[in-house]
Amino acid sequence: MEIRHIFFDLDHTLWDFEANSRQALEQLYEQYKIKEMGIESLSSFIDIYEAENERSWALYRVGKMTKHDLRYNRFFRAFEQQGITKEQSAELGEEYIRISPHNTHLMPGAIEAVEYLKSKDYILHILTNGFEEVQHIKMDKSGLKPYFDEVITSDQIGVKKPDPIVFHKAKELTGLNTEPIAMIGDHLEADVLGAMNVGWKGIYYNPEKEEVKVEIHHELHHLDDLKGIF
Repeated sequence: MEIRHIFFDLDHTLWDFEANSRQALEQLYEQYKIKEMGIESLSSFIDIYEAENERSWALYRVGKMTKHDLRYNRFFRAFEQQGITKEQSAELGEEYIRISPHNTHLMPGAIEAVEYLKSKDYILHILTNGFEEVQHIKMDKSGLKPYFDEVITSDQIGVKKPDPIVFHKAKELTGLNTEPIAMIGDHLEADVLGAMNVGWKGIYYNPEKEEVKVEIHHELHHLDDLKGIF
């Protein structure tokens, strides 16, 4: 039986998280006069925040940090040594959450890839660990929404990739039974190995060409490489 249903991760796979986040951080740096708070350069502000954000997401994925803590305390953890107060960091966090999802940078070739797959009559879905209230905004504002039948978030299901429950529930929500399914994502463990562990085809989007030490079905260095698979 041929694969007809393809699930994509969203952040870092189709939606350019780094570019959109940095655009939001630049706006915050200017809007809140961060330089006057003691952080001399925009690049320092971004570097400090991104290091803490990456650490926080790693903890969140394995259930060691709550959604609330991730969203509202990461700015404080990042900048408390620079003298930014908890009240200031909370305001920064709220504004970041408000503006970042409205930015529209996509990964290179994202629209072309989904247009190609739709032209081949594949049915596309999103399966993301991102937050319910922002992922739909990203899809809508970036122009991705018309290409996808279902947008399924870990918030909606109650657990996060790579937990097998996420993939089984996504299959149930899309009305699939025994059909073969493919999952495309940038996170080797959460997206690819998680999907393969429940019998899906795992496709690793790896634009940085990081070494892959486990056996997977396919690896992409550019989304255009999908044309060689489907």
